[in-house]
Amino acid sequence: MKVSPSLLSADFGHIAREVEMLNRSCCDMIHLDVMDGVFVPNISFGFPVIKAVSAVHLMIVRPEQYVSQVRDSGAALMNVHQEACVHLNRTIAEIKRAGMKAAVTLNPSTPVCMLEDVIGDLDMVLLMSVNPGFGGQKFIENTIAKVGRLKELIARTGSHAEIEIDGGVNAETAPRLAAAGADVLVAG
Repeated sequence: MKVSPSLLSADFGHIAREVEMLNRSCCDMIHLDVMDGVFVPNISFGFPVIKAVSAVHLMIVRPEQYVSQVRDSGAALMNVHQEACVHLNRTIAEIKRAGMKAAVTLNPSTPVCMLEDVIGDLDMVLLMSVNPGFGGQKFIENTIAKVGRLKELIARTGSHAEIEIDGGVNAETAPRLAAAGADVLVAG
């Protein structure tokens, strides 16, 4: 099991200190939610902050326009929402051509089958276990069964994608998610 702390819970007034503390910790990667106020109702980080982390979750419209900027910021993994990409195959290919790992996020109401034709090209799938855009929401219970469905899709297709979960991860939900097959847990 990998742990990916979310910078959304950081002290924004001391972001450099917070990132440095995480870099010294035992965490596997730092999760950065980039929100544009359009795809989700809040606005969060911009490209200057992206330079400090390696995995970037873009909750924005038209994320394909920012592949080179994300790469140039030093990110190793770029994560886009399936719901935000008109041409998901093209976006995944652009991310890979830029030399980054490609990840796709599914909102709670988006079924796993939406990834059937791209799962073999993905390094990670992020299942949102809350509706994106706000911290502190209650965990959506259907996520446990959804992890199982995604695990089946990955096994059936021979994909090597990891399963990441974001939202409502705590001492009660983490063991259940791990038992269902999650590989990476995001927590504030």
